[in-house]
Amino acid sequence: MTTNPTTLSPAAERAAALDAADPLARFRDRFVQHPDVVSYLDGNSLGRPVAATRERLSGLVETTWAGRLIRAWDETWMDEPTRLGDTIGRLAIGAAPGQTVVADSTSVLLYKLVRAALDARPDRREIVADTENFPTDRFILEGVAAETGRTIRWIEPDPAAGVSVDEVRATAGPDTALVLLSHVAFKSGYIADMAAITAVAHEAGALVLWDLCHSVGSIDVRLDQTGADLAVGCTYKYLNGGPGAPAFAYVAERLHDTIRQPIQGWLGTADPFAMTEAYAPSPGIRQLISGTPPIVGMQPMQDMLALIEEAGGERSGTTGIAAIRRKSLALTDFVIDYADEHLARFGVRVISPRDPAVRGSHVTLEHPDFRRLTAALWERGVIPDFRPPQGMRIGLSPLSTSFAEVALGLDVLAELLERDATTADG
Repeated sequence: MTTNPTTLSPAAERAAALDAADPLARFRDRFVQHPDVVSYLDGNSLGRPVAATRERLSGLVETTWAGRLIRAWDETWMDEPTRLGDTIGRLAIGAAPGQTVVADSTSVLLYKLVRAALDARPDRREIVADTENFPTDRFILEGVAAETGRTIRWIEPDPAAGVSVDEVRATAGPDTALVLLSHVAFKSGYIADMAAITAVAHEAGALVLWDLCHSVGSIDVRLDQTGADLAVGCTYKYLNGGPGAPAFAYVAERLHDTIRQPIQGWLGTADPFAMTEAYAPSPGIRQLISGTPPIVGMQPMQDMLALIEEAGGERSGTTGIAAIRRKSLALTDFVIDYADEHLARFGVRVISPRDPAVRGSHVTLEHPDFRRLTAALWERGVIPDFRPPQGMRIGLSPLSTSFAEVALGLDVLAELLERDATTADG
């Protein structure tokens, strides 16, 4: 494991000044830190635990679960999926109440929404998606296409960017039932133009399903304002819900009467405790629920959502997401500047967008030795992640990450690259 240097590097000096001026710096102490981790650069894969979650989980076990037992379903738990969904909608994805629900994993919710969208366009035979999307999205689509006899029309975008409006316009047509895209590309961090792409898909008569896994909690998402139809997102990244935390689904209210999800569980019915013989779906967003809601798994993200709301109080009239987005851009700018100044001479390339308007909260760097170097960094307590074939993602969760932490991690990377270069020269 690396130790703190006795003298600050130029990057560390700059980072110290940025931390001193950061209005969100105090939030870092609200997260659980561990001495074995000196620089966590993978908040876009799994967020750090919020310290308040210890008390929340203990309270659930000691008070609600132990004291109320099955009564808690009637008192609070039955409404937890929609209550928490509305909180995510209000604070993180720009959705009015009654359109968001917390339920299953991202994969299961993707399946439900893809099938529901295709069933809502029964006369259309094509799905539009892109080859650079996360494997789950592509695999779910391939499976559903095989089930339903649909054809997938693949967009092949620039891997260093993402899907463009023109590419969607050239691919979607009168036989397109659904367009499925990620709002933020998981490799490059490119932000797709949600409003323009949604409008183009609607012109073709198609529905659009947005994957928000790398968006929610890090950038300003406005589903209602952009006219989005459907969305799904995980909660263990920037919402800090913990490993295996349940995902959320969004269905625009205008579609509630036409969308029917395929996994008809009893808790998605209009009256679950009537124990009816035939399935009758809930008229609203609750129909997306199938089985028993994961109450334990819903707890941790509530503490992060509270921090997001609190962050909005740093400036009058500013939402928490707006404040978080400002710091995200400052952090990613810092990484790009560092790469240009200290890593480029070793052959490291920045493949994420340099334009901040279309850059999410992670920066992907490329180098032929990054698979090996990522493992070496982990041994030193510096934790980025590796994405084949040669990408290292620097994922920056703004409330839990300091500039000093980022500088320390990048200095260790530069040290390893320098050592390799010296060995090669020798």
